Amino acid sequence: MERETPGREKRMRLRYAGVCRVCEVALAAKAEAIYERSTKTVRCVTHQDEATPPLGPSGPIDPGMPGASARREFERRKAAREKRVRTKNPRLGGLILTLSSEPQSTTSWDTGAIGEERIGRQLNALASDSLRVLHDRRIPGSRSNIDHLVVTANGVFVVDPKRYSGRPSLRVEGGLLRPRVEKLMVDSRNCTKLVDGALKQVELVKGIVDEDVPVRGVLCFVESDWPLFGGAFTTRSIDVLWPKKLYPLLEADGPLDAATIHHTYATLARALPPA
Repeated sequence: MERETPGREKRMRLRYAGVCRVCEVALAAKAEAIYERSTKTVRCVTHQDEATPPLGPSGPIDPGMPGASARREFERRKAAREKRVRTKNPRLGGLILTLSSEPQSTTSWDTGAIGEERIGRQLNALASDSLRVLHDRRIPGSRSNIDHLVVTANGVFVVDPKRYSGRPSLRVEGGLLRPRVEKLMVDSRNCTKLVDGALKQVELVKGIVDEDVPVRGVLCFVESDWPLFGGAFTTRSIDVLWPKKLYPLLEADGPLDAATIHHTYATLARALPPA
């Protein structure tokens, strides 16, 4: 069964399994879906009215895949360790791998990827003409990346998910006779370096977009122990919160129109390619 839909699309039963570009749900072979001719991607029929990806100067913009580079690094480290163990212990390598755990330096990449994937799926579900999303963007000339960029009516949000256990809090030291110092704590751990990293990403993005487009940084703690009331805070202009606090912030009305949002989105996509 095949039916044409408006534009360069076709509603059909898939010959091969695929993944919905909007919500990333797996689509089995023979499942009914919408095929986008221009981008050679598919999406669920529940996204019948979802617009095809906006065009940039060189064609459709690639929004990127949430957590892609972290997932690749985890798999690379895992495979490298398996190869080392099996090479060193030809007979017992399999048993050693079964009975031992991956080192923390490897599992941290998996932990990070899961957080990015979780936030990314929800951001994709929120995407619209007034809320554009870019995932896992490579910073040219650096090994670093930006996890999520969300272009909204209120400007650009640089979103950095963190999957930390414990309760985030703001500790303020000094004042009056000593310089005021703000520290981001997660339980007793000093995680202020996360704020430093977020500020650097915000400054980078400010240098790319137009001067009149606001840029805000967000540290979104995915599985932390937040209190029933309050909890979210801002330190050095970086918002520290959790997913249910993030999404209304992104969907709030603002002064930027659809044309400015699209221009900003295309500018960022061009300057910061997928990692």
